[in-house]
Amino acid sequence: MRFEVGAEDLLRTRFALSPVFELQNVMRALEGPHNRGIPESWLGRLRAPFARLRAADPAVDAVLALHTPDSGATFLCPPPQRIGQTIADDLAALRSAPRAAARAEIGYYLERRPEIGDPARAVLTGADVLERLAVAFAAGWEGLLAGDWPRMRLLCERDVVHRAAELGRSGWAAALAGLHPTVRWRAGGIDLAGRSPETIVLGGEGLMLIPSVFIWPEIAVYGDEPWPKAIVYPARGVATLLESEPPAAPEHLSALLGRSRALLLDSLADAASTSQLARAFGMAVGAVGDHLAVLHRSGLVERARSGRSVLYRRTALGDSLIEGGQ
Repeated sequence: MRFEVGAEDLLRTRFALSPVFELQNVMRALEGPHNRGIPESWLGRLRAPFARLRAADPAVDAVLALHTPDSGATFLCPPPQRIGQTIADDLAALRSAPRAAARAEIGYYLERRPEIGDPARAVLTGADVLERLAVAFAAGWEGLLAGDWPRMRLLCERDVVHRAAELGRSGWAAALAGLHPTVRWRAGGIDLAGRSPETIVLGGEGLMLIPSVFIWPEIAVYGDEPWPKAIVYPARGVATLLESEPPAAPEHLSALLGRSRALLLDSLADAASTSQLARAFGMAVGAVGDHLAVLHRSGLVERARSGRSVLYRRTALGDSLIEGGQ
């Protein structure tokens, strides 16, 4: 597959996040049999709440029915519009999906999933199908991912900072090559290896680049009309996030700096802003700012402006303090 890219497309290409894309992928992994790269340590703690969701509402099975092993209905989670996309934004987009396009996709998957049970089939053929699916996603979000989303979002936002810097340093070829081994820049376009041959002209609309936790180690591509075109790729550091427990402050630094400052210092191997850290760790923005100011005055973190944000990262001295307890 190939995206033909013009000068206007380069100007309009941007990054965004999709909470509902992560939700539908974890739901598919919980349904099985393919765990979609998500370790059992994550899936194991979600199986019981997922079973309760399925028992309570046949719309959960209706969501799952709109997938095959290699594809999914685009109207369920159309490409997001911004880096600060929320689950509320995603569900609003689902509720306002073009009816004709949604019905066409539902018909496509009903033909290919003859095993769909009657309750789920009734949801998919009902007049209120978009609302029923949105309600199922809302319940799934609260029951499965809301608690983990701050850490996931921080990881994806850090990936965006890295990719944007790579783009500024080395251009599109280097930035795209780092997304995934199957993606590369060639002769004024983006090649995606291993997909059905097709050339898609972006036509000045640009491309959405979407870092994801639960796509690892694959990618996903939005190439169909009437939807915006997008590539979903694995965010940097996904394996570490999925294989680890929620972060805890290093004990040797907690005694020296206090638990909150130790936790912030430990998390700053990659750059992050005050607001990103506050969301990830459930702390007040002002408190995070105060802690970062102390760490900065002590020479443990450095800061640099990136657009409207100030990003913090550990210094060599900060690295040595972290490594001292290992």
